[in-house]
Amino acid sequence: MKFAIASLLMVLGLAACETMEGAGQDIEKAGEALTDEAQETQSEM
Repeated sequence: MKFAIASLLMVLGLAACETMEGAGQDIEKAGEALTDEAQETQSEM
């Protein structure tokens, strides 16, 4: 039973890491898009 609980906690921990990594990548892409738009707007001025 202890093995099952430990395994479950380990899987949940890994899933949380993957989720945070994915969120970080999404935030990075959004930041890049915002930077690109800001540069385009600045060059049009």
